[in-house]
Amino acid sequence: MTDRLTMQDPRAQYPQPPFPRQPQPVPGLAGKMDPQPDHGETSYKGSGKLTGRKALVTGGDSGIGRAAAIAFAREGADVAIAYLADEEADAKEVVVLIEAEGRTAVALPGDVTDEAWCRTLVEQTVAGLGGLDLLVINAGHQQNRQSIAEVTSDDFDRTMKTNLYAMHWIAQAAVPHLPAGASVITTASVQAYDPSAILLDYATTKAGIVAYTKALAKQLLEKGIRANVVAPGPFWTALQSSGGQPPEAVTKFGEESAYGRPGQPVEIAPVYVLLASQEGSFINGEVYGVTGGAGIA
Repeated sequence: MTDRLTMQDPRAQYPQPPFPRQPQPVPGLAGKMDPQPDHGETSYKGSGKLTGRKALVTGGDSGIGRAAAIAFAREGADVAIAYLADEEADAKEVVVLIEAEGRTAVALPGDVTDEAWCRTLVEQTVAGLGGLDLLVINAGHQQNRQSIAEVTSDDFDRTMKTNLYAMHWIAQAAVPHLPAGASVITTASVQAYDPSAILLDYATTKAGIVAYTKALAKQLLEKGIRANVVAPGPFWTALQSSGGQPPEAVTKFGEESAYGRPGQPVEIAPVYVLLASQEGSFINGEVYGVTGGAGIA
């Protein structure tokens, strides 16, 4: 593979389906995926855009959160990552990568469906990093169900608590610590605008994330704090192989995009960097779609 910043046809830049069949139990590990996702471990090059910043990234062990955490560290930020205890193997790799940049890494294993833990992880971030001025609320739960009859109350509750309640709890706990110039970034999805039939509860939460963040942006700007949303399309992450898509769909995941392939997490990391950095100073209450050509409306 050529350097990702070398001019080339983006359709052929990363692996295309078909992929091997690879079902995993929830929550799934990036280390068990084939092909391995590119989170920027060797391909993301920083340029000091976040020097001295202090970031919390939820879901920072793998997927889009991992890519954001790596990029933030390469850009000069200290980074705390929140993740489930079952994802420790992936999280340890991220901690090593952050520390390799000479940055402070704080590992925060726990379940964000627990309100008390959401508030504690913010306090532990502030204590471990000496403050907080970048907040990426990214952890998500996605499980496909073929019929409305199969979406149990437990399913619905877990998706809502992971994707919406936790966002509120973490943001509420974090805002008192955020100074003017800080940035909040949430992760929605193209599902908020073009929902799949098999993702009723997930799509609902992603639409909620958009509305919540737009409202929050109006509040926070009065404090000099920006809030924005990133809305990904199909990205090659463990979320898909651990039940986010049916196993047979994973083998051809991303082929429906205009690119004929899924995005790799490193391809969305620069958007998080832009929204986090002072270069994005006039960007607030916006939704940035990174969908491989699908659009977000």
